[in-house]
Amino acid sequence: MPLILLHSPIPHFLAAALYLLLAVHFWRTRWRGAVLNQPVRGVAGWERALLLVALIFHGIALGTDISPGGGADLRFGFAVALSVMTWLAVVLYWIESFYARMEGLQMLGLPLAAVCVLAPWVLPGQHVLANAGSLTFRVHLLMAMLAYSLFTLAALHAILMAVAERRLHRGRLTPLFAGLPPLLTMEALLFRLIHIAFGLLTLTLISGAVFSEHIFGKALQFNHKTVFAVLSWLIFAALLFGRHRYGWRGRVALRWTLTGFAVLLLAYVGSRFVLEVVLGRA
Repeated sequence: MPLILLHSPIPHFLAAALYLLLAVHFWRTRWRGAVLNQPVRGVAGWERALLLVALIFHGIALGTDISPGGGADLRFGFAVALSVMTWLAVVLYWIESFYARMEGLQMLGLPLAAVCVLAPWVLPGQHVLANAGSLTFRVHLLMAMLAYSLFTLAALHAILMAVAERRLHRGRLTPLFAGLPPLLTMEALLFRLIHIAFGLLTLTLISGAVFSEHIFGKALQFNHKTVFAVLSWLIFAALLFGRHRYGWRGRVALRWTLTGFAVLLLAYVGSRFVLEVVLGRA
């Protein structure tokens, strides 16, 4: 790989350009015009390949964002966390697109990914992770980012469902939403994402407790990150319990999903945003 790609903003801009190009393409071919008479289409091979190229450039950009000097220190501020979260979300979307219809997420996820891949270049935070060399910490961080990314997909999916349901009830189902899978199918996919993400969030809390016990001598550090993470876990636990016990669905499930995601964002991304952007501290 040429060094110019490894130490410049070129991968950021290439990834963002490809994300936006694909978003425009999906808009023109899937959501624009009279789609009611068009056959249902999945993601074509060349579309999936182009998205993979965008993900590769995004991954290269993340490498320079997280470890600018190529050393052991890891920089992981607000903007980098957002970029990692959206990159993993698009990776998971790319994998899931082989097995399920996920129409609509392109129009929400790809523009968001284009913005987030540029965020570390625009807002280069200097927060360096402590204890980054610990294997336990790295496992904990990986679990956390996977949970964040899956909950991001679930939140985008819930937003899409909420808008589609509202338009359906008002009798205003535009071509943009007419090509979506049935709401019951979308709801089943939503809860599959939430189940997997909840499992990862549970592992995140467990690995965090193990790491805290190993480093600080006590299982939990009661700071804002721990409080919001546990609160988010309780919200999603209540949602899954209500789903299995009382059959929660529709607007109730969507509200709980978006509330849990908002609280989870406050656990790390929100707090880093306040420290780095609002207060100007690393």
